[in-house]
Amino acid sequence: MNPPREATRPAAPVVAAVDMGYGHLRAALPLARFLGVELCCADVPPLAGPDERRLWNVARLAYTALSRVSQLPLVGAPLRAALESLTDIPHLHPSRDLSTRTLGAMTVDALVRAGLGRGVIGAVRAAGGPLLTTFFTPAIAADRAGCRPVLCVVTDTDVSRVWAPIDSGRTRIRYLVPTLRAARRLAAYGVPRERIEFTGFPLPHELAGGPDLRALRANLALRLGRLDPGREFRRAYRDEVAHFLGEVPEAAPGEPPHLVFAVGGAGAQAGLAARFLPRLRPLVADGRLRLTLVAGLRHEVAERFRRDAEESGSGALLGRGIEILEASSFEAYYDAFNALLARADVLWTKPSELTFYAALGLPVVCAWPVGAHERYNRRWVVQSGAGLVQGDPRYAADWLEEWLQDGTLAGAAWSGYMRLPKFGLYRIAELVREEAARPDPG
Repeated sequence: MNPPREATRPAAPVVAAVDMGYGHLRAALPLARFLGVELCCADVPPLAGPDERRLWNVARLAYTALSRVSQLPLVGAPLRAALESLTDIPHLHPSRDLSTRTLGAMTVDALVRAGLGRGVIGAVRAAGGPLLTTFFTPAIAADRAGCRPVLCVVTDTDVSRVWAPIDSGRTRIRYLVPTLRAARRLAAYGVPRERIEFTGFPLPHELAGGPDLRALRANLALRLGRLDPGREFRRAYRDEVAHFLGEVPEAAPGEPPHLVFAVGGAGAQAGLAARFLPRLRPLVADGRLRLTLVAGLRHEVAERFRRDAEESGSGALLGRGIEILEASSFEAYYDAFNALLARADVLWTKPSELTFYAALGLPVVCAWPVGAHERYNRRWVVQSGAGLVQGDPRYAADWLEEWLQDGTLAGAAWSGYMRLPKFGLYRIAELVREEAARPDPG
């Protein structure tokens, strides 16, 4: 009698991202870690060979340059128009078929034919498991090559036509979307509805704390104490807060609200700091506010922040109420940034993928959007009640103090926690494991 066969172990997934700004990496890294695999970058060695790397470099440099220069006054206007045309998202209403091939979709198809995504295809075939990617090009390339299954995590609240293949109705890509609007949008582009699943955005495990949201709830309870110094919000929503969080401790003496200002990966809008630092300086000096300026991987932005602090008279406050966060690698930055957000109270940033972090009970102040997708991100977070549009940066001290005293920021934190999806990381991981366990996927 033959011994029973050992169950076949599911093949590990390939988790792939592209270094096209922080957004796609910020979604992919927590997934790779939670699934216990390495994060692969589709646009750098060893996945991308010399020819493919040249294609990626051209695309990345063009987008980064447009993002940064489009923020300049006067000369930036025509470049903003060029960026808008590349990221154009048509009005969704009235409901209609939007599956017509666009210039962007045809350009992606041509790049895939020229070899973009070749390295990812090889990695997926060698691994024998699912592909999970947070950028559309590797998904489209793998789908075209017949790889199965292919899962693509959408990283904005709404997306342009380039996210779907030109022959969208026949795609086998499984799209995992962070919003219901993104699901409707992909369906309008011709993606079969059964290939679209609403999951939410993959937030960091260390900030969510697992499906019971232990870390999120603990951080939010402390945050509400700092964001509601006059107890206006907690008086109005006493029973709701007690039901979901329990007792909210008062802010500890000498622990003022903590504002985090984060620029995008391309360094866009770093110049805002010079405008808001002069009037914020007295709040920091008096111990009424803490401030962290996040430069990410851009040393030149960190140096600019230091220069702006000196010129605003805040130089003596560096390390004593004003901090600057910079790192030499994305993983180091990601870990430091998450540790920062665990104790932060307000996040001021352009409406990139960080708008999804409002679900952590972290109010988001939206700077000017860069591209059509960020306009939709801003609208989504503001309509949810978790986001606020920045006022005049020169008077940030005034409108921030007003929002603190009247409970506006505390209310935004609560709205994000109550209304926005928080379980994306765990739902996506579950779907990937299901696909990996199927004997005949797709």
